[in-house]
Amino acid sequence: MKLIKQLRNSILVLILTGSTMVFAQENNTLEALITDRPDATESPTAMPKGFLQVESGAFYESFEENNIKNEDFTYNTMLVRYGLLDNLELRLGYDYTDSKTKFNGNEVASINSFSPMLLGFKVGIAEEKRTMPEIGFLVHLYLPFSVNKDIRPENTGVDFRFSFAHTLNERSSLSYNLGAAWENDSPEAAYLYTIAYGYSLTEKLVAYVEFYGDFLENNKANHFWDAGLSYLLSNNVQLDATVGSSITKGQDILISAGISFRIPKS
Repeated sequence: MKLIKQLRNSILVLILTGSTMVFAQENNTLEALITDRPDATESPTAMPKGFLQVESGAFYESFEENNIKNEDFTYNTMLVRYGLLDNLELRLGYDYTDSKTKFNGNEVASINSFSPMLLGFKVGIAEEKRTMPEIGFLVHLYLPFSVNKDIRPENTGVDFRFSFAHTLNERSSLSYNLGAAWENDSPEAAYLYTIAYGYSLTEKLVAYVEFYGDFLENNKANHFWDAGLSYLLSNNVQLDATVGSSITKGQDILISAGISFRIPKS
């Protein structure tokens, strides 16, 4: 119950803030916004020029092994996207996480910290045409200065990925990403993949299922799944909810909910 209340309170604050800003300008809209949440798959579509979009939420995840349980509650998964050019967006993001470690049910360690600040861009490469997918390219830097000193990485992390999207029919779509990441001071590359299938239940309600993970150069691969729903309150506001877990060891449960809102040009 405590977890549900924390998620509910976090999302209510985000909804009230985002909806107030957007509905006040709802008379100037584009087609329905395209987001990079709630799934791990990034869209190839860049933000329209001059528009700002905020995507945020909260999530809980846990993993228990040998009577040691690790829990993370992330209060704010913030991503801010701005359309600089017709096919180029700038991206700024950060998370704030409360991490706890328990042994036999007793808390033995706790730390609160921002994640490394994300700074990056997305560029549209090609539009969808017949059997050819829409293609985009993303690059992110993860700047360590925003992290608690006790867990601060020494080096800047980096990732990149190519993003692809196919329209299968009027109701369904397939999206996938391929890329690599170097994070947490590791010289070892993690080769990333995601694949997500989306289906429009109604004009406003979309369901999806996704598989994603990474292949490490010198360690075992990690594989995950998740599934969820997104709902359009308007063309400029979207709500979402997700549940997931790992296929390999590493995550027992993931619960997430959030809001995305686009601020139209004045």
